[in-house]
Amino acid sequence: MNGLALYERPTEPASWRIALPHTAAAVPVARALVRTALAEVEHAADPDTAELLTAELVANAVEHTDGRGPIELVVELLPSGCQVEVHDPDPAPPGHLTRPVIEEPDPWQEGGRGLLLIRALSSSCGHRPTPSGKAVWFRLPVVPGQRRPA
Repeated sequence: MNGLALYERPTEPASWRIALPHTAAAVPVARALVRTALAEVEHAADPDTAELLTAELVANAVEHTDGRGPIELVVELLPSGCQVEVHDPDPAPPGHLTRPVIEEPDPWQEGGRGLLLIRALSSSCGHRPTPSGKAVWFRLPVVPGQRRPA
């Protein structure tokens, strides 16, 4: 080896935490943080899927909370993949993560598919209460052979 060490997978959890503005500007900031965090390791969860699902969680937090408290993004890299959480001040649970979908959303409608995407594309997802509201989260597994861009 030439003295350079490449990180295959984190052997211990590594995490990032950032407060986000309660505006649509939070979405690209969150996407960039997730991509940067996943670029820290050579073999990681799929960054495109992580960005998409993170954008959905953050957009939901911005749209469905009244701005009375902060939105926070937490990205944790684990040996098994990654977990992304979005904390918001509303204690009410998110819709489609807590109940089965009875009606499929209208594909021509602008909204209503984000939480369905999260359920479909993540290895697990959910929500939990926090002292200041709730955290909505998803997990993605390590993708074998996933390489960061050169």
